[in-house]
Amino acid sequence: MTLPMTSTMTLTMILPKILPSRSRYGRRALSALPLMLVAAIGLGQTPPASPQRPPGSELPTDQPVTVILEGARPRQRLALPATDRPAALSRAALAAAVELEKTLREDLELTGIFDIQGPEVLSALRLPGQRDRDFEVYRSVGNQVILLNELRLEGDRLVLASRMYDLASKGMILGKRYRGEFDLTRRIAHSLNDEIVLFFTGRRGIALTALAFTSDRDQAGNKELYLMDYDGFDQRRVTGHESLTFSPSWAPDGSGIAYVSYFERGPSLYWADIESGKKRGVVVDGTLSISPSVSPDGSRIAFARSLEGNTEIYVVGLNGKGLTRLTNSSGIDVNPAWSPTGDSIAFTSSRSGSPQIYLMKADGSAVRRLTFEGRYNDGADWHPDGSKVAFAARTEDGNRFDIAVVDLVTSQRIILTTGPGSHEAPSFSPDGRLIAYESSRAGGRQIFLMTADGRQLRQLSSGGSNYGPSWSNFLK
Repeated sequence: MTLPMTSTMTLTMILPKILPSRSRYGRRALSALPLMLVAAIGLGQTPPASPQRPPGSELPTDQPVTVILEGARPRQRLALPATDRPAALSRAALAAAVELEKTLREDLELTGIFDIQGPEVLSALRLPGQRDRDFEVYRSVGNQVILLNELRLEGDRLVLASRMYDLASKGMILGKRYRGEFDLTRRIAHSLNDEIVLFFTGRRGIALTALAFTSDRDQAGNKELYLMDYDGFDQRRVTGHESLTFSPSWAPDGSGIAYVSYFERGPSLYWADIESGKKRGVVVDGTLSISPSVSPDGSRIAFARSLEGNTEIYVVGLNGKGLTRLTNSSGIDVNPAWSPTGDSIAFTSSRSGSPQIYLMKADGSAVRRLTFEGRYNDGADWHPDGSKVAFAARTEDGNRFDIAVVDLVTSQRIILTTGPGSHEAPSFSPDGRLIAYESSRAGGRQIFLMTADGRQLRQLSSGGSNYGPSWSNFLK
């Protein structure tokens, strides 16, 4: 079935491809793709709460729209038939088509928005062959919406036309077209997924975000920084210091990563530029400088620095200037984490006798203790809406850690993980729905993914030992 394209406006986007957490411990240049991906925005409607949809893409007001709000998310029953594609494709084109379809299905499943009936179920249905009557059949088995995908070739490029329909009204609620070379198939799928998420929730999807982490997979005895896509694909190395390199923290716009390395004069702060791949020192003076956190405005780095035998929290500009001390205690203060608004910093301190999470204003004033349960709490990461903080909490037997969250208003603490293994270094996705973390549940140290309420989803890394994920913001 050929899907008609109606009332479309065309956007041309140059899509950068990213290369290669905060870690307990812990080069290839990044470059913009020379290829274009063209998206034709069809009759999609953005829910009223979202200002991000381009003008001109609104549905008629009589079309039904489902907006799924945080905390009240009934899953939509989505029919996802096999993609309509040419019968004869080259081996490369067929592989790209299969990858695109598989990636899109997995992306949609990870959103938590849909219960999906795929081709394995839908292929058994008897369809009359007329759209309206076909839709009645899809609806008769419990589906509410359907996504129809048509894939065609234009030279050495794939063209994907996607249409989402409400099965009750039979009206189209979203239409997209993407064009790209074969190596862009995963990015096409991610882009479509994020548009669908935006339509249903009013918020950007996270399929085009990335995770930074530390791994020893390539060089025995050394640790380097790596990147991977949000779903664990395309894992690639960022640094080649041949040293101990760890604790990545993203710039809010994805342009760079602050990190720690023993590359020159002991543990020092460095900066990796994502587009050029260039590295430079930020604070490299022979003094222990660890656990960086880039501020939400991208202008400063909070970090822990040891002077005169004690470790305190400092801030410094990205250019290494303006070094300012924030804490002054007899305990060890480490692992700062900026709040989403930039007006507060969470950090770990032993000033009360055991490591606990504290909060202070961005200038170091108004220090208060956040965690009181448990003997050892460390490694805070903020929920994007600033309502809660995730961290690693040592278990009562003292043999391992679990991931916990504490509500900043009620002070209620909830443990999200259970054994086997130790679970540490949580990092929220930019939409707050998922948490990446480091775990020994599978033997060794690997990066795992779970929902923000603790439901386990998947293991993201495998080769070597992998530590301390740091989730990027929404990348441009």
